[in-house]
Amino acid sequence: MAQSTAETDANTYEQFLEKVRRIENLGAGAGVLQWDQEVKMPDEGIEARSQQLSTLSAVIHEEFTDEEMGAYLNELESTDLDDEQAAVVREIRRQYDRKTRVPTELVEEISRTTSKALPKWKEAKAEDDFSIFAPILEELIELKKEYAEHIDPDADPYEVLFADYEPYIELEKAEEMLARLREELVPLIDSVSDSDAELATDAFAGEFDPDTQEKLARDALDVLGYDWDRGRLDTAPHPFSTGNQFDARVTTRFDETDLLGGLTSTIHEFGHATYTLGLPDEHYGTPLGDSRDLTVHESQSRLWENHVGRSRAFWELFHPRVEERFPDVEASGEDAYEAANQVHDDNLIRVEADELTYHMHIVLRFEIERELIEGDLSVEEIPETWNEKMEEFLGIRPDTDAEGCLQDIHWSHGSFGYFPTYSLGSVLAAQLYANADEEIDDLDGKIREGEFDPLREWLVENVHRHGARYTTPELIEEATDEAFTADYFLEYVTEKYGELYDL
Repeated sequence: MAQSTAETDANTYEQFLEKVRRIENLGAGAGVLQWDQEVKMPDEGIEARSQQLSTLSAVIHEEFTDEEMGAYLNELESTDLDDEQAAVVREIRRQYDRKTRVPTELVEEISRTTSKALPKWKEAKAEDDFSIFAPILEELIELKKEYAEHIDPDADPYEVLFADYEPYIELEKAEEMLARLREELVPLIDSVSDSDAELATDAFAGEFDPDTQEKLARDALDVLGYDWDRGRLDTAPHPFSTGNQFDARVTTRFDETDLLGGLTSTIHEFGHATYTLGLPDEHYGTPLGDSRDLTVHESQSRLWENHVGRSRAFWELFHPRVEERFPDVEASGEDAYEAANQVHDDNLIRVEADELTYHMHIVLRFEIERELIEGDLSVEEIPETWNEKMEEFLGIRPDTDAEGCLQDIHWSHGSFGYFPTYSLGSVLAAQLYANADEEIDDLDGKIREGEFDPLREWLVENVHRHGARYTTPELIEEATDEAFTADYFLEYVTEKYGELYDL
């Protein structure tokens, strides 16, 4: 008996999904190799690892861009799909159209170069010598410009690269938000600097054993509800989270003189992992089981780091754990809250920055990498330009490249266009949290009592479970009933820091 048209369409869609899942699993395997390279791989493993990742990237690219994938997409786009099927086809089509324009040889070369760039960055940072990293960084910039040229020779190359991380928010919109943050935060930062308020800024002063810090970080993950059956905690030179809904791993780092830094970075990465773990199991391997790009991902990490991890309620709950691990620390919940939210007028490091000056760090990186990609700045000029912008934006100047232009890992990954999503994510975090706070009865009280399930369930229901079904603007509308706006973030920081600093 001949199959009906509906049965044929269903078979085609299932065959298409099988191919999509195969590609996703290849990418997940590459992700584990990348995690291993940053966490556990011996130093001399780099030559083999760069070849392994290069080969995998080529296989993934070829699978994604072959004639079979194009045929599936063309056929499915002419059939009657339900909303979920249409979303999957939309997401794969967007990636297919970009990937088919890029030669496999270039994909391999970018992968090989980023694998070799990582140890060069580590060495340069350890030696405080930008010149060690500069040659391979220059190679990466040229490769990424070539990549952008292939995708759209008529577009702004930085805009093309930005779309790899945030495809559904226009770069112009991102620039407008960054400009608004700069315009409205600078006067607030100035007012804080002029304030006579005396915060308990020395509540966590001292030296703290890294092994005990790790135990405290694990305490925090326990309290917040990290699923250890599907995750783990390790250390890395630059904190990150990676994985899928069955295996979402967190890394952090510890500094003997900075207890809060290791703790807040752990909570930040927990936010990423919680989003990943909240994705629907049944859709693993398809866009419906994948996260919705970097603005949304960063909103989850910044929400847990700032709206939870820097809240007064959290520190009333958690400060006894700190005293238990470090008996020499005698800080009340209020002391801990003030110390966790002090605005630093001399902080050089982005991942240690407060909620206000953090965005000046992002604007600095955005401006530099945009000039690099557009050819208006040479690699050799980066250290001096970085230092000048730090002085302009924050009134401080790094003494070393390690605490200046070498502090972030992103450029060694070839991740040009990533940084704006940190600020966009912070803005979205405030919008989401405001809505959660309105819908969850006494959310502050629940945090104070260590009841994090209601917030996590709200985020799963309104954000995580949708995967990539919606575009970013659609997902924001679905979760908050309004368009993406910076209003909530600016109201939040104005009220919070106004109260802290008696403004």
